[in-house]
Amino acid sequence: MSAAKAAQPLHRVLVVDDDPDIVEMLEYNLSKEGYEVRTATDGRKALEVARTYLPELVLLDIMMPQLDGIETGRQLRDIPELRQTYILYLTARSEEYSEVAAFEVGADDYITKPIKPRALMSRINALFRREAQKADPGDQINIGTLTINRKNYSVNQADKTVILPKKEFELLFFLAQHPNKVFSREELLQKIWGADIYVLERTVDVHIRKLREKIGDMHIRTLKGVGYMFTDQPE
Repeated sequence: MSAAKAAQPLHRVLVVDDDPDIVEMLEYNLSKEGYEVRTATDGRKALEVARTYLPELVLLDIMMPQLDGIETGRQLRDIPELRQTYILYLTARSEEYSEVAAFEVGADDYITKPIKPRALMSRINALFRREAQKADPGDQINIGTLTINRKNYSVNQADKTVILPKKEFELLFFLAQHPNKVFSREELLQKIWGADIYVLERTVDVHIRKLREKIGDMHIRTLKGVGYMFTDQPE
């Protein structure tokens, strides 16, 4: 391990897969990159470990015994301390409906097997790099009765507080930073997920829908065939 990697702060990673060879390979490569790693071989064990370990990243298979990866991801997001944890699905399931289901429960990335360790490590490093390069975490946006606070990833609407998963919050915060400007799905994917992560354009639609379910649609506009816009003058 290089001195630079040894000196970097450790990020906690939970690897969840029922294939022991994949678990061993991921644990080896992550440890070599300087990450702290815990493992689980099924969804129920993953939830048990996650509640005490509080990982910053979960690498999660879909097809597992006891509890599949989609339901595991849903339950992970229901744990308040893990709502900002990155969830990356590593799966042999390449169907679009599986990918959409993963993003429905709050996935940050979806990677199909076979896994290429170097490419995977590059994507994981990029996730944490973008996190470190974000603007002042105390940034706050106030629009009418809506307050978006980057320090605790919360949204307050009048007297109601909403805690959002990381990607939903980042999408809302970005749109609110650029009020009355229209962004295409492709532009939002580049800004929020990054150029080095491939996800379906439909992923943006899923996140917008979930935001509207939680905070209403008074601020978020859809321009058919163009994209999405945050308005600071709701109708």
